[in-house]
Amino acid sequence: MSLGMNSFVALCVLFIQVPQGQTACAEVDSMTEAVAGESFLLGCVSCKRRAEVPGSAIVEWHFKPAGAEEFIQIFQYEYPFPIILHENFEGRLEWQGTMWTKDVQIGAIFIHNVTYNDTGTYRCTFHRTLYLSMNEEQVIINKEVELTVVETANPELTTVISEIMMYVMIVVLQLWMIGVLIYCYKKIYAENEAREARKAARSQNKFIDSKDPCDGVYLE
Repeated sequence: MSLGMNSFVALCVLFIQVPQGQTACAEVDSMTEAVAGESFLLGCVSCKRRAEVPGSAIVEWHFKPAGAEEFIQIFQYEYPFPIILHENFEGRLEWQGTMWTKDVQIGAIFIHNVTYNDTGTYRCTFHRTLYLSMNEEQVIINKEVELTVVETANPELTTVISEIMMYVMIVVLQLWMIGVLIYCYKKIYAENEAREARKAARSQNKFIDSKDPCDGVYLE
């Protein structure tokens, strides 16, 4: 899968959750087939169940190579710093999750220059803290991705990506149209308010000009 296609997949995940912290979050499963020599997006989304409660999260990624028995930690993200923790992935992992808040719900990462040694099981772990009114609640969420590295992309996978790109564009256009409508409404409302204010000022001026200057003056 090319880097451009992976970017569109990442955008799809992001737009499903736009804006971050709102009610549109949806937990989308990661793709599981990477192409050797290219980049691959390891998807991981964990929606916060209590949207009205502030929170924060630390995301960890662990990897268990095919045939191995134990996981090794390869990556950690604690706002705002991503850290690569294993030499085999040095310079090849890139954070693609939530970047603008501690309240992380997207924990995706890119693997660049995929090799056959990257085949195996990846575990994404959210260490989430919910700041309740009386205390703090600790929540741990684990998600696993079974990754297979192949020589060439599956044609069916390319079709799926094309469909995802189409839906992303639809969502983008809808959001753009909504933004334009809101902008136009605010502009028209502001112009109407200004017009009414001018009318009221002119009416007040006419009232003052038409008032008899001798009113209230009495001769004895």
